[in-house]
Amino acid sequence: MIKDLWYKNAIIYSLNVETFLDSNGDGTGDFEGLSRSLDYLQGLGVTCVWLAPFQKSPRRDDGYDISDYYQVDPIFGTLGDFVDFTHEAQQRGIRVMMDMVVNHTSDQHPWFQEARRDPASKYRDYYVWSDTKPRDAEDGIIFPGVQETTWTYDEQAGQFYFHRFHDFQPDLNTQNPRVLAEIRKIMGFYLELGVSGFRMDAMPFVIETKGPQPRHTQRYALLRDFREFLQWRSRDAIILAEANVEPKHNMRYFGDDGDRLQMMFNFWVNQHAFLSLATGDAGPLAQALDQSRDRPPNAQWGQFLRNHDELDLGRLRDSERQAVFDAMAPDECMQLYGRGIRRRLAPMLQGDPRRLELAYSLMFALPGTPVIRYGDELGMGDNLDLPGRECARTPMQWSPEANAGFTRAAKPVVPVLDHGPYSFSKINVADQRRDPGSLLNWTARMIRMRKEVPEIGWGEFQRVETGHPGVLALQYEWRGNIVLVVHNLTGTAAEVQVRIKGEQGRHLINLLTQDHSHANGRGHHRLIMEPYGYHWYRAGGLGHLLDRTPA
Repeated sequence: MIKDLWYKNAIIYSLNVETFLDSNGDGTGDFEGLSRSLDYLQGLGVTCVWLAPFQKSPRRDDGYDISDYYQVDPIFGTLGDFVDFTHEAQQRGIRVMMDMVVNHTSDQHPWFQEARRDPASKYRDYYVWSDTKPRDAEDGIIFPGVQETTWTYDEQAGQFYFHRFHDFQPDLNTQNPRVLAEIRKIMGFYLELGVSGFRMDAMPFVIETKGPQPRHTQRYALLRDFREFLQWRSRDAIILAEANVEPKHNMRYFGDDGDRLQMMFNFWVNQHAFLSLATGDAGPLAQALDQSRDRPPNAQWGQFLRNHDELDLGRLRDSERQAVFDAMAPDECMQLYGRGIRRRLAPMLQGDPRRLELAYSLMFALPGTPVIRYGDELGMGDNLDLPGRECARTPMQWSPEANAGFTRAAKPVVPVLDHGPYSFSKINVADQRRDPGSLLNWTARMIRMRKEVPEIGWGEFQRVETGHPGVLALQYEWRGNIVLVVHNLTGTAAEVQVRIKGEQGRHLINLLTQDHSHANGRGHHRLIMEPYGYHWYRAGGLGHLLDRTPA
């Protein structure tokens, strides 16, 4: 059972093949380079690699405009290279998850080209068309300031086509059974090549009805269809959905009986976590955790700090969003689409090692499975001179050698960060490997600790009162074991008292230091929290720790 639910206690690492490691010196990362990097990922403690799109594409949107689902883009290698990679990963106990981009295709996809050319073609109904431009064509725009409409006229087709995103990304008509059959075929193809799961892009739009009609509905039953197909083909394959929705919709995605999605990113907690980190008030995060508490026992949250897109703060109130902007992205060039931050984590936290450790300790300690963005284990920065989201997608910084050791080519596909406090000469794998106190080695130790505390992935949590507005304490219980994690979100020291009920709670073993705690006569623990401090405890004393049931 635990093997089937491997995602409950995984460590997921997100990367772009394009910018990870170039093996042949052409300036672009590739699957051979990624295969060579697997020992690094294994040493870090990664158990699942999530790949950004790598299929054939004009790459006008970093590969999210796919023109052939069944081919690896030649710039990354061949299907054979991909299979070699999945095999090498499997040999190291690392699963592979890939982006599944089926809300839309590239306008260069043969399906769309045939749909434009022949109105009688079966592919015409693979997309969404209208004879006239709908009145709401300016509603629901994803990229304000860049995108002007969601309906564009095609001269060859003689109709308007719908595109939730850019005009070169026409939406697939997922109400068409043939399109759903194509989606299942794509998933089945990659399952056969060694993939263990799919990060489903833009999931709310995939399952939404589409067309010129003014009202649209979410067809949640599709999620069960996807789930059943995966389990029929590969019992333990999963879908991790990108679904930035309010908590009231969560169970519709998971299914009341856990028969829909296995995993969702917790955007709600993510946005409120940054509000709490920006203000030093644990209240917004605590409330968000309570609001997103419900999920079936076999379902899981994906908890993250930064990802490949901007930090989306669209679910916060205007004043709350502004508070995060003021603290972490005060200049307009650091913001994007009026709702997000396009920076990496380290610059957002002013490069303060204490705050970086706090943020990542907090992420590892939130209920769910942690998802790390490549380079964040080093504290990589951003290049705000690059447009849009590109600023946080610079090549992995392997060494202080030319082009960060990413490529031998004179010109990388994306410029390396070569100036300022986050340049590759100052932030890189090679130097941090040799430094026992580096963020890289700290992250590896925390990942090892997180894997040894399965209670966070499997157990139920409850908030423990600390009496301090800036200190968050969470208690996890699973199989009779109790874990307590405490985080001080403020820059000042704090003394708090916590109480864990029962005899087991009288002794707290600190999992990170020798600073253990024993309750006083009233059963309270007095904890001294350093500025931006974090403590992980296991209840029950050393004997209980050694005798606990393994995961």
